[in-house]
Amino acid sequence: MQKCWEFEQKNIFSELLSLIGRMTQENLTCQIEYLKVENEILRKRVGRNIRPTPLERRRLLKFGIPLGKDLRNIISIVRYETFLLWARGYKRNKDLERIKKRGRPKTLKETRELVVRLARENAWGYVRILGELKKLGIKRLSKTSIKNILKENNLDPCPERSKDSWDSFIKRHFKTLWACDFFTKQVLTPLGPRIFFILFFINIKTRKVYVAGATRYPNQEWVNKQTENILPLLSSDKKGKGLLIRDRDTKFSREFDELFKDSGFSVQKTAFMSPNMNAYAESWIGTIKRECLNHFVVFGERHLRHLIGEYVSHYNTTRPHSSMDNMPLEYRSYKTTGQIKCQSRLGGIIKHYYRE
Repeated sequence: MQKCWEFEQKNIFSELLSLIGRMTQENLTCQIEYLKVENEILRKRVGRNIRPTPLERRRLLKFGIPLGKDLRNIISIVRYETFLLWARGYKRNKDLERIKKRGRPKTLKETRELVVRLARENAWGYVRILGELKKLGIKRLSKTSIKNILKENNLDPCPERSKDSWDSFIKRHFKTLWACDFFTKQVLTPLGPRIFFILFFINIKTRKVYVAGATRYPNQEWVNKQTENILPLLSSDKKGKGLLIRDRDTKFSREFDELFKDSGFSVQKTAFMSPNMNAYAESWIGTIKRECLNHFVVFGERHLRHLIGEYVSHYNTTRPHSSMDNMPLEYRSYKTTGQIKCQSRLGGIIKHYYRE
């Protein structure tokens, strides 16, 4: 009787385990089917060309080889035949990182850098660069390879690349370059507020500024007259002769250009609506307004001239300039010891510190 009872218990226990196993198997099967559908959707979104890294290949082989032929029904990242190729190499203890890629070998980094250097330093086309490389013993490149390397580095073909940019033009004439422009300021007069126009010139190399004059009526005759008065100052600076940049404002006439050409200058006009091509003059306009004029309500032309004169004097003599190694334009050997004093102008808007 006892034996029968034990036998029945074993049967019940085995049936229970079988039932749990079937339930677990069904659950796992449902999970796998769900993951297969999800993987299929993701594969369609990502695309077909997925190249696993060597480490990823090892992980796929680790979990894929035990599945045997059943893997054929679920593998999707690569073809089943490709997986078998990986498995053969894995079983022969070959390093998966040594699997050779198809196609031509990639150009060496040093060679690519040399191609970019030759293109940037010279106005050469693909064939000319190819010839220079062959002269240096590099013979494996083609015109197409050189073209692709230049495109990857955002370098245009020879005709477009050989065009002189405005930046290179500025740098080439930097030491002998001047710029001129107008800026405006509202002035309170007995007749009400009026707009005054101020004409100035700036030396790009030294950053020194000359103000030609201020007026409410900046016509061509006034501009030419002010230019005649200030030209001796510009021409007295030996470094100043060279080239003048100006915009296409109608206040600058043909006579204006002739005055400079007669003094040994050449005149370069900027493009239409391109203040960035006269950046140094535009920057100085922002500086004088920000550091001086914006702090004042100007009463009359005389007051305006006084403000501009005081600021220009400070700008040309005592104000440090970041582009000039944070030193004033008229550099002097300043004292490093002694009591520190402060010289202020325009009610304290402009300050200069020095040692006594």
